[in-house]
Amino acid sequence: MTLYLGRRLLGVIGVLIAIAAVTFTIFYVLPSDPAAAACGKSCSAERLAAIRTHMGLDQPLLRQFADFVTGIFTGRTMGSGQYALHCDFPCFGYSYENSEAVWDLLMDRLPVSASLALGAAVLWLLLGLTAGVAAALRKDTLTDRVLMVGAVAAASLPVYFTSMMLIYGLIRVAGLLPYPQYVPFGEDPAHWASNLLLPWFALAILYAAMYARQSRSSMIETMGEPFIRTARAKGLPRRTVVVKHGLRAGMTPILTIFGMDLGGLLAGAVITESIFGLPGIGRLFYGALSTGDQPVILGVTLLAATFIVVANLVVDLLYAVVDPRVRF
Repeated sequence: MTLYLGRRLLGVIGVLIAIAAVTFTIFYVLPSDPAAAACGKSCSAERLAAIRTHMGLDQPLLRQFADFVTGIFTGRTMGSGQYALHCDFPCFGYSYENSEAVWDLLMDRLPVSASLALGAAVLWLLLGLTAGVAAALRKDTLTDRVLMVGAVAAASLPVYFTSMMLIYGLIRVAGLLPYPQYVPFGEDPAHWASNLLLPWFALAILYAAMYARQSRSSMIETMGEPFIRTARAKGLPRRTVVVKHGLRAGMTPILTIFGMDLGGLLAGAVITESIFGLPGIGRLFYGALSTGDQPVILGVTLLAATFIVVANLVVDLLYAVVDPRVRF
């Protein structure tokens, strides 16, 4: 397991460097000039040249990329002389819009996106797995058909439609919940949860529907395996057969998609955060796209890639915990 983990960590580093290279090339080789974007509309030729030197754009592309990667791990000094600016580790550069460090912007928005993603993940796992297992254990019955028809209907609803319906029904009409305004968990856990309840359900409805269908298929296949028949022949209680043997073995494909979904949401849910006005990474990314803030776009892209790659690594390690057959 140690050797396997070591190989996977090396693979993760290689993937992240490759993603950084591709993303860096896209933003710094295309016709758009980052120096001109940072300088603004009324920019003299002398000022533009100084900014290009300060950003290192007068250096060869490979040198620029090497400085960028080195800055992530050790920090770097941008520019020279009176215009020198030190960027602390980890350095992703500075935003063109407000001159703030990209890393500080990401860390400021990350708690919001993490709160949204983790809370929604708990809900969709509980709802999706419960519905999927219940449908699988009652295959071809009325319960199975009702649950699967409901899952198909929920999966067909776009998240922006679900979000707007929840806002209209529970806030404007019923007045049961406040309009979401992010409150840090450390300040007031109760208000933190109540303000995120609607965004959680808006995401959970969509994902739970997909997980219900996937878990149903997986459980039906698993419950027909020989080791399940053996467990039943031993006289084990039905709950033990279903939960300890069936559900654990059937969780493998669920873990795969869960790692991808959670990793992606940790980097921001653009639509959900925009509709509910949550200042997360998704809104930061959307604003950077609108203004062409390339350092922020590059930083969010690398952060999202890191979350997804690390989530896949954790999922691979969990396979051996959930399903002992994987260890062999």
